[in-house]
Amino acid sequence: MQAATTEFLNQDRKKVILFENNPDWTLDVLTPTNGCLASDISVIGKPLVVYNVEKIIQKDPSIEKILLPVGFSNIADLLQNRFSALQVDEYGDLEEGRSAEAIRLPLNSAVLEKDPGHVIKSIVYPWDILSAILHIVGIEARETSISENSSIAETTVLKGPCIIEDGVSIDDFNKIVGPTYIGKNSKIGTGNLIRNSSIGDNTTVGFGCEVARSILAGKNRISHHDVILDSIIGQNSWMGAYVGTTNLLLNNETIKYKLGSTIVSTGLEHFGAVIGHGCALGAGVIILPGRSIQKNSIIQAGTILSK
Repeated sequence: MQAATTEFLNQDRKKVILFENNPDWTLDVLTPTNGCLASDISVIGKPLVVYNVEKIIQKDPSIEKILLPVGFSNIADLLQNRFSALQVDEYGDLEEGRSAEAIRLPLNSAVLEKDPGHVIKSIVYPWDILSAILHIVGIEARETSISENSSIAETTVLKGPCIIEDGVSIDDFNKIVGPTYIGKNSKIGTGNLIRNSSIGDNTTVGFGCEVARSILAGKNRISHHDVILDSIIGQNSWMGAYVGTTNLLLNNETIKYKLGSTIVSTGLEHFGAVIGHGCALGAGVIILPGRSIQKNSIIQAGTILSK
């Protein structure tokens, strides 16, 4: 199944950003209240929808107005507070919204930088989130940026571009391979390997863990000797010791994922787990590739999650 579609932003001058609803298979797992992924997940410390608008305005400062479908007043308020100079409205009639000269993009999407310009990537499936956010981290982390208000032990090695925000504390003997983003007030314990990942604000990673090509959405507590590979971990989720997300089938086949009652192909040979907001995983839990855990779930210690 094709994960997402892309289109280049029109080079002509536009006055309006028009967000449209699009199919979404992420709500049951990755939004706290079945709200909207665009406001509930962050990239580089900003809600995704805010990041998208910033990128469009940088390319076209003539933007004067943002239009959202009716029912997303929380996003309208968020954008109005962030972009006070712009008019933010909701529309009920799609044709009414389309009557304006506009840049149109799905509400759940990511604006990516690619030559010769920006590309809009629609986010429909969880693996779309993973690829989009890690792509953005790779673009934004062109060089290492370390906040003066962070603390990094001398024995920790940073290799490749990393963005390390205010209040971050990184203990001894870590190796952090970029492009990687570590959000505000996060704490990295001793002896961890973190590679090509995005770690949200107020997250704690214990010791002896590996986090690779993954998203920790924020306020996560990762214990010790955990392995998180090619996975998405929702906010406020906790992992006990020795938890592992596996990311590769023994027969090297493409990994499948369950959407409702249907099993679909992700098109990926490497894909780990999708763990919802507010989950608690006991010690020694092993999650097979392409599995999801619904938000607010409790997985007992020693469970092998194969279904």
